[in-house]
This record gives sequence, C-alpha cells and structure tokens, in this order.
Amino acid sequence: MLIVYYSMTGNCRRFVNSSGIADEYETIELKKDNIDDAIDEPFLLVTPTINFGEVPPMVQRFLQKNHSQLIGVASSGNRNWGGNYAKAGDRISEDYHVPLIMKFELHGNEQSRKEFKEKVGALDESIRREKV
Repeated sequence: MLIVYYSMTGNCRRFVNSSGIADEYETIELKKDNIDDAIDEPFLLVTPTINFGEVPPMVQRFLQKNHSQLIGVASSGNRNWGGNYAKAGDRISEDYHVPLIMKFELHGNEQSRKEFKEKVGALDESIRREKV
C-alpha cells in the first residue's frame, strides 16, 4: 500500500514524516511535477483542508485521475474552524466512497501519529486479506 500526501504549509509532510510510516510504506508527496502521474496501486491519501472546509485544488486534480486506487483518506485541519475542521477528509470520503480513517490537528501530536500508524496497518491488512 502506498501513502500519498499533499502539504501546502508543511503540516501534512511533518505529520507523515514524524509518524514513522515511511519505514514501512512507500510515500509520495504530491507536487506540481507529479500531480498528473498515474498511481497503479492502492493508496491512502493524507490531505490538508483549506478555506472553509474545502479540498485543495491540487488534490482534486490528482483524484480526478487516480480515484479508482484510493482506499482511504486522513485529513488535517484546525479545530478553530469548528464544523469545518478537517472537512476535506469528509468530502473525499463521501465523494469517493472510501473510509475517513482519521482527522488530526495541524501537524498532529504523538497520539495522533501513533493512531495513524495503527490505522494504516489495519487498512493495509484488510486490503491484503481481500486479495487472498
């Protein structure tokens, strides 16, 4: 399983990198030079939320081409936005019928990074079982 993330301000990058997930899974950061690349394996998306609960345009563009391989989403946000906190994850989950595995604030904390690693492991195990 692949972990794909987009980071506008560095929060998602910091979250993914500090979770230790790259020790077990390949990670790809979405940037202008790879946004149109095709992904040919199942992936989990980690995305920030922008404006008032919106999905970043770069993520929308990437998903237009690659949504068929999307198996789950995690999103960051700021609790100060109330009901729009990490709302991009809700939107992606609803639009593409994949589980929202978690929301985390800004770049996360130790507990959210541990939770992320556990949930990624469980999702990966579930995907492997389906293949058998």
